[in-house]
Amino acid sequence: MLQAGLDIGGTKIAAVVLDSTGRECGRWRQPTQKNSYEQFLESVSQLVNTLRQQLAEPFSLGIALPGSVSPVSGRIRNANILVLNGQPLAQDLAARLGQPVTLANDANCFALSEARDGAGAGYSSVFGMTLGTGCGGGLVINNQLIIGGYGSAAECGHIPLPGYLPENDGPAVRCYCGQENCAESFVSGTGLARGYHLLAGEEVCGEQVISRAQAGDSAALQQVARFRSQLARLLATVINVVDPAVIVLGGGLSQSPLLLEGVAQQVAPRVFTDHFQTPIVTAQHGASSGMRGAAWLGAEQGSR
Repeated sequence: MLQAGLDIGGTKIAAVVLDSTGRECGRWRQPTQKNSYEQFLESVSQLVNTLRQQLAEPFSLGIALPGSVSPVSGRIRNANILVLNGQPLAQDLAARLGQPVTLANDANCFALSEARDGAGAGYSSVFGMTLGTGCGGGLVINNQLIIGGYGSAAECGHIPLPGYLPENDGPAVRCYCGQENCAESFVSGTGLARGYHLLAGEEVCGEQVISRAQAGDSAALQQVARFRSQLARLLATVINVVDPAVIVLGGGLSQSPLLLEGVAQQVAPRVFTDHFQTPIVTAQHGASSGMRGAAWLGAEQGSR
């Protein structure tokens, strides 16, 4: 059986279909419809039916989304597509489509993809971290996704920034989750831009901060250095708690060598070991990892 994976983003839904070896059979994409929950359901259903019409074989279905499924209620929580929160999305889609639907957090799907046949393939344990607008994490051990006892494993973006000091990291930040100084308020595109604004008084996006640093802008260079320190502290904490065999970084910010330069050297003295050797690598499948991981997960759950 083929395996389809959808990656739900704030602006688009990307889909891929894989065969049993991981070879891609096709890709699709369409805008995310999110004015209402009903509109979202109808849009996803239409995309899946398009796949059915264009493929000659049945397929399992997995979906990566921002947010997670509550292990208590089975409903979506913490999604930045607000119409999904509190909804029984898996059940509603399964009823419409007439087949099982597996849902998972997009960072978890990223980690699973890179562990199965990406930059983490062959390692016994893989911690995947996405660095984009926000910061997310996923943990895979022996090729199995670990979601934890209550569905919150590897949520590295919502632990307090390790070693936070206002004189080094800037003023405290209230996260949308309600907590203060969550790591993703600093280690993210949003955090990169916010830090630059505090230094330079100008509002630009994270990509522009990187461009300005490459051009020698002093405030941008200062913010990039601060970002590296914050990322190193977060990675060291992950290593001290999980001790993964490899860390795979993904998301748009991971594509900037400037942001990652020297980070491993800053991680090393913060790790509780006499010999730091954890590889920190970038994703092999890039932006495709979310939907590929969803496809793998959907196939796995559908075979049970």
